[in-house]
Amino acid sequence: MEPLKCDICGQEDMVLLFYIRNTCVQLFRSNHAVRRFFIEVERHLIHNIMGKTQFEAGNITNYSLQMLSLAVVNVSEAALSSAGDNNSIQLEAPQLLPENRSFVPQTWLPVNALRDIKNEERVVGLVSYMEHSQFQFDQEEIASMVLRIELLGERHLNDLNPPIKMIFRVSEHTDMDNDSQLLCHYFDEDDWGWKTDGCETVNRNDGGQEHIICHCTHTTPFAVLLVRGPIANIHWKILSYISYIGCGLSAFFTALSLVIYVFRCNPKMDYSIFIHVCLSGALFLLNATFLLTEWGARVKPDWVCVFVAAFMHYSLLCCFTWMAIEALHLYLLLIKVFNTYYKHYLLKLSLAGWGIPGVIIGVSLGVKDFKQFYGVSEMTMADTNQTNAICWITDDSFFYSLNLMYFALIFIFNSGILMAVASSICKMKQVFNRNLKLGPETEGRSWGDSERFSASCRQGLTLMGLTCLMGTSWGLAFLGSGYVNYPILYLFCILNSTQGVFIFLWICLLVNKQRKRDLEDRMSSTPVKTSGVNSTSRPP
Repeated sequence: MEPLKCDICGQEDMVLLFYIRNTCVQLFRSNHAVRRFFIEVERHLIHNIMGKTQFEAGNITNYSLQMLSLAVVNVSEAALSSAGDNNSIQLEAPQLLPENRSFVPQTWLPVNALRDIKNEERVVGLVSYMEHSQFQFDQEEIASMVLRIELLGERHLNDLNPPIKMIFRVSEHTDMDNDSQLLCHYFDEDDWGWKTDGCETVNRNDGGQEHIICHCTHTTPFAVLLVRGPIANIHWKILSYISYIGCGLSAFFTALSLVIYVFRCNPKMDYSIFIHVCLSGALFLLNATFLLTEWGARVKPDWVCVFVAAFMHYSLLCCFTWMAIEALHLYLLLIKVFNTYYKHYLLKLSLAGWGIPGVIIGVSLGVKDFKQFYGVSEMTMADTNQTNAICWITDDSFFYSLNLMYFALIFIFNSGILMAVASSICKMKQVFNRNLKLGPETEGRSWGDSERFSASCRQGLTLMGLTCLMGTSWGLAFLGSGYVNYPILYLFCILNSTQGVFIFLWICLLVNKQRKRDLEDRMSSTPVKTSGVNSTSRPP
C-alpha cells in the first residue's frame, strides 16, 4: 500500500484515529482485508501525529483515546548521556486507565541505536492498546497489553544489539496446562500474523502475576501470547502408528466391501446396502490418500502434493456427505415410514454424495491463481521442535471456515436423527417389556433373563452401528479443540481410523440377512411335493 498523505493537524488526526478505532474496526472486525487496511491507516495516522507534535527536547506528549494511548518522546542527547554505563534507556509507555497501570509494559531501548539518529529526528512513539481485536487474525490468545514502538519517518530498527527490553505483566491463566506457555511475539505487518523470530522470552512469577521479559531485535507491535503446545513427539509417533495401521485396515476392508457388493449385486438388494457401500468407497479413498500424504510432501513436482491434498479433502467431504445421507435414509426408513418412494432415488443420492464435494473442491482449485489452499503443511513437535510435513490444507482460515462448518451442520443433523432412533428403540423396548408382563408366554415359550439381555445387547449394538455409520464419533474433534487433550485424541484416532472395519462388518450382516431373505422368498415360491399333493411351504 502507498504511504497515506495527511495535511490535517495532529488533533484532527487524533479525532480520525478515534473514529477508526471505535467505529470502523468494530464494524469490520470479521473481515481480514478491511482489518489490514485500518491497521495501515492507524499506523500512518500515528506517524502523522508524531511528525506534527510540538515539544522541547526531552519532553513527552501524551494523546489518550478510549482504546489506546500514544506517548511521543523526543529523546535528547542529555537523556542518552544520563544512561551512563547502561546500554539502554527506559521510556515510559503511556497509561490507559488508572486500574490498568500495573499491566502497562516497561520498555528499554538500546542507546547505541538511538545515537545513530539525528537529534531532531530522534522521536519515538509508544502506543498502548487496551482493545486488541484488530490484531487477532487467527485463533491467537493475546494474554497481555499490545505495545507498538514506532520511530519518526517510519524508520525501522532491526538486528539490535543489545535488543529492546520489555516487561509485560499478565494475570495467571487458570486454563493453562502443562503443554501451554506464555511467549513473546511481534506482529508482522507484511505477513499479517504473530511471530516469534527475533524475540526471546524470560518468565518470572511474582505475587499472582506473571512477569514476562521480552528481548526483541526490532521495532514493531509486541505482545505476550498464550501458546497451546503442539503434540509431543512420543504421542505423535504413537498416534501416527495407530492412524497408519487403522487406515491400512480400513482401506483393506472397505475395498473388500466394494468387492462383496459387486459380486453379490442384486437388483432387489436393499437401498441401505448401496448407501453403506458408497460410504465405504469414500472411506477407501480417504484412507488410501491419507497413506500418501507424507510421501507426497517429499516428491517433486509440487503439483503432486497439491493433487494428494485436494483429493484427500474431496474424500473427506464425500465421507461427511454420505454420513448425512445415511442419516437421511434412516429418517425416511424408520421415522417417516410412509410415502418414502422417490423416483431415481439412488441416482439423486449419488449426485449429492459425490457431486457436492466435487463442486467445493473445484471452486477451491479454480481460485489457485489468487490463493493456493493446498500444498505442503508442516506440524511441529512440542518437545523436539521437529517438523513433520504432509500434503494438506495450507490456509487455516479456509480449513476452519469450510471443514468445521460443513461437518458441524452434518453432525447436528445426524445427532438429531440418532437421538430420534434411540428414542424409538427405547419406546419399542418398553412396549415389549409391557407385553411380557401381560403375557409371559410368547409363541409357546417364556422369555427369561438371558433372552432379555440378548435383546438389549442387540439394541445396543444397533445403536453403536448407527453411530459408526453416521460418523458421530467424528464429533470428538470438538472436544479436543483449543488445547491438546490426549485421551480425546487417542479415542478419535482409534474410532475414526477403524471406521471402515466396522462398516464392513455391518455390510456383511446386512448381506447375510439379504441372502437369507432371498432364500426364503425362493423357497416360498417353489412348489413342494408332499405325499403326492402339490403345496407351497415356507420355512419356519
